[in-house]
Amino acid sequence: MSSGGRLAQLGERLVRNEEAGGSNPLSSTIILCGAQSVPMATTGRAGDSNPNARTQMFSSWHGTSRRNARMRHSMSNVPIAAACLCAAALFAAPGCAQMAPTPVKQHEPSDMPLEASRSILLWPNGAPGALSGGGDLDTPSLDIYLPASNPTQTGVIVCPGGGYHNLTLGKEGTDVAAWLNERGVAAFVLHYRLGPRYHYPAAFDDATRAMRYVRSHAAELKIDPARIGIMGFSAGGHLAANVSTRFDAGKADSPDPIERVSSRPDFAILCYAVISMKKEITHAGSLLNLLGPSPDPALVALLSNEDHVTPETPPTFIYHTANDQSVPIINSILYFEALVKAGVPAELHVFENGPHGTGLAQNIKGIPALAEWPTLLANWMMAHNWIAAGWSAAASPSGATANPAAAANSGATPVGKP
Repeated sequence: MSSGGRLAQLGERLVRNEEAGGSNPLSSTIILCGAQSVPMATTGRAGDSNPNARTQMFSSWHGTSRRNARMRHSMSNVPIAAACLCAAALFAAPGCAQMAPTPVKQHEPSDMPLEASRSILLWPNGAPGALSGGGDLDTPSLDIYLPASNPTQTGVIVCPGGGYHNLTLGKEGTDVAAWLNERGVAAFVLHYRLGPRYHYPAAFDDATRAMRYVRSHAAELKIDPARIGIMGFSAGGHLAANVSTRFDAGKADSPDPIERVSSRPDFAILCYAVISMKKEITHAGSLLNLLGPSPDPALVALLSNEDHVTPETPPTFIYHTANDQSVPIINSILYFEALVKAGVPAELHVFENGPHGTGLAQNIKGIPALAEWPTLLANWMMAHNWIAAGWSAAASPSGATANPAAAANSGATPVGKP
C-alpha cells in the first residue's frame, strides 16, 4: 500500500472512532506541512509568536482523542474528508529510493556554539565488547550541557545521526544542546560506537547506558529521574526508537548502581529517523554499518522498530520531510501508525519539501517553512510540561546556531571551532 493510502486509512479509522463516541485511546496529531494551505483555525498555543502566520504556511489534519483534547490543537473549519484527501495526495508523490552509502569522515567538523560542562565515559573501565587501539572510537561518552535554570527538571539525551558511520556533532548535537539549554532543559550529547568497526549491539548498549547514567545521577544533575527523554536524528533516530521500544527495568542485583535503574525514556523525539531495517524502506548505509554486508534476518526483524511498539512505548514527537531522498517518509508513517494503534500519545509533523539532515532547519535556503518545526516541538514539550510554559517565546526564535551570545545566555561557555 502507498504511503498516502496508509495515512488516509489511518485518518479514516480515527474519524470513525471519534464519530462513534467510543473510548478512543488515541492521543495523536498528524501535521501535513506544504506550500499550499487549507483554511483552518489558528492553534494559538503558548509560545506561538504568530499563530496566524503559521496557518498560512501549512495545512493540517488532526486526529485527537477527546480525553486528551486539552493538550492538542483545535480545528473548526477543515472538513476531515478533505484533509484526508490532502494527506493522500501529499504522500503519493515521494519515492522511496535508497541512497548508496557514502564514505565520510568519522566526525563532521562544525562551528560548535557550546562547550560541555563536562564529558564522562559511559564505561570508565571499558565498554562491553570494546576493541583496543581506536582511541575515542572505542570509548563511548556523554557530553553534559546544563542550563542556567531548569524549572521543569527535564533532561534530553541527544543522539546525532550519521548513518551509524559518523556523528554529525554540530547541527545534530551541540546546536540541539544549545536550543534545549535556552529553553531550560538539560542536554546530554551521546558519542556512541559506530560501524564498520562496531555492529549491533554496541550503539544500543551505549544508548541504554546513557539513559541509565543520567537517571542514576539525576539528583546531581538537578533533573527529575521521571523526566528524561531521548532525541535522535536520522540513524540516531533509529537508535532512539530502538531504546524506546526495547528498554528494561534494570538489574536490581547488579553490583553497578547505574545498571540497577530503568533504561526507559520518558518521551522520545525522532527527527527524519531511520525506523526500519527492512531493505525496501530503510537507509542502505545505516543497515550496512549497523548489521554488516550480510545482515541476519532475525536482527533485521528485531531492529525494525515499527514492529515493536507497545502501550509502554513513551510519548513521541516525529518530524520528517515528505521528499526526503535518504530516509523514506514511510519510516515515520509506519512508526506513527504503530504508536496510534498502541494508544501511545504521539505527534507527527510532515513538511512537503526539505532535504535530509536539516538539523534545526533555521537557514534552509528556499524552504523557510522548515524553520517552524523546533517551535512545534517546543509547544509539544510545553503541553507535557517538559518545557516551562512561555519559555519558548522568551528564547531565541531562531533556535541555536553558532551564536556565542545565545550560548552565553544559556549558561554555557561559548567556544570557537573545535
